[in-house]
Amino acid sequence: MHRRSRRSAVLALGVIASLLLPTAVAAPPAAAAPSGTKRVIANLFEWNWPSVASECTSTLGPKGYGYVQVSPPQEHVKGNQWWVAYQPVSYRIESRKGTRAQFQSMVNTCHAAGVKVIVDAVINHMSGQANGGTGWAGSSFGHYDYPGIYGTQDFHHCGRNNGDDIANYNDRWEVQNCELVNLSDLKTEAEYVRSKIAGYLNDLLSLGVDGFRLDASKHMPAADIAAIKGKLSRSAYLVQEVIYGAGEPIQPTEYTGNGDVHEFRYGKDLARVFRSEKLSYLKNFGEGWGHLASGKAAVFVDNHDTQRDGGVLTYRDGGIYALANAFMLAWPYGSPTVMSSYTYSNRDAGPPSDSANKTRNTTCYSGWECEHRWRVVANMVGFNNATQGTGVINWYDNGGNHIAFGRGAKGYLTVNDEGSAINGRSYQTGLPAGRYCDVIHGDFSGGSCSGPVITVDSGGWFAANVAAHDAVAIHAGAKLS
Repeated sequence: MHRRSRRSAVLALGVIASLLLPTAVAAPPAAAAPSGTKRVIANLFEWNWPSVASECTSTLGPKGYGYVQVSPPQEHVKGNQWWVAYQPVSYRIESRKGTRAQFQSMVNTCHAAGVKVIVDAVINHMSGQANGGTGWAGSSFGHYDYPGIYGTQDFHHCGRNNGDDIANYNDRWEVQNCELVNLSDLKTEAEYVRSKIAGYLNDLLSLGVDGFRLDASKHMPAADIAAIKGKLSRSAYLVQEVIYGAGEPIQPTEYTGNGDVHEFRYGKDLARVFRSEKLSYLKNFGEGWGHLASGKAAVFVDNHDTQRDGGVLTYRDGGIYALANAFMLAWPYGSPTVMSSYTYSNRDAGPPSDSANKTRNTTCYSGWECEHRWRVVANMVGFNNATQGTGVINWYDNGGNHIAFGRGAKGYLTVNDEGSAINGRSYQTGLPAGRYCDVIHGDFSGGSCSGPVITVDSGGWFAANVAAHDAVAIHAGAKLS
């Protein structure tokens, strides 16, 4: 197989600046219910509630994001690491990200901006603190004792591996009945536990939440999740975290009956192709690669776990990361999530916080990476919206790292990840004749474009020069004339 060295370090400085430039946004439009064509999720990882609310109004709504995914809102253990939010001690909506009232205000504000809210819900376990303690909002707890909620009888005690921890992922029973890194594992098969979990989720639904990302779903039988889902007070979007493992007995496909499932192979495969293989291999990316069925797959270039574990592209890859996100948002496979990170120097580092570990308000590009604002990312959300329901047409590749494809009569993307420019080539689109904003390099607003304009002729063709490690994208929602 053809191999190349990693290329992110040699991207032209001008191209990087163009790809990463944040997008300026105008005042938000009047409040409107999100439409079914707005499917892109922005994962504002560890943002506090006032900052999420502000971002829904200033950026997510105007740029066409359909959803915002927020980090776990329940009371958690104390500390400054990112993972403390994944160690609940109660189901109170009170965390380092804000109060219940601030959370409610955030949901209302995002809805007014046309953005739905997905909560990262931790329901497989409680804390991993063997000695217990006091939670963020003052609740006392023990490893298997959460007063008024759970006692030792409500947890699994699997009796294996000198501490109840999971050791063998090829043993289904162990994965779903032992502890994930000492996190007290709830008996989700018990009716009482299911009712308590459903009570927490229903409380969030009463605050207007639209869906849930179910953390650690692999560690709960799919039937347990189905039973909890059956206790919800109303319908809600569900996406389940089930990490694929080759040859393992627990597979992501088991969970598709409950809702969407994260396709973890997607980001790793995309990283490998962009870093060391050929973009031409992407012609049948998705189901053709053995991934989950498109209608059940939730996809991402990276998320908060994978960016720390390696093997994927992250904000640190600069322009190549932007191009991978552009491909994801243009390619008709799965429901895409855009990661929005904070800057971190070690795996455990938490978000920018004050001396009490309360999360600070977000200031983009100063401790927060805000990838969802990068021009190429933010503007390709509009491309994704405009091309919903269309298939791939007019695929082109040069057998290497220059690809192009259309999305019916609605959009067209060409990516040149070669080491030199592709000049003077014509591209066959399905778009009607007219002038279109190249949304990779310019913002479309008020009928005008701040960057290059692409002219499509009566036959659906356009000519363009595409710099090395760069792209051109046009769509029906950014047509000038």
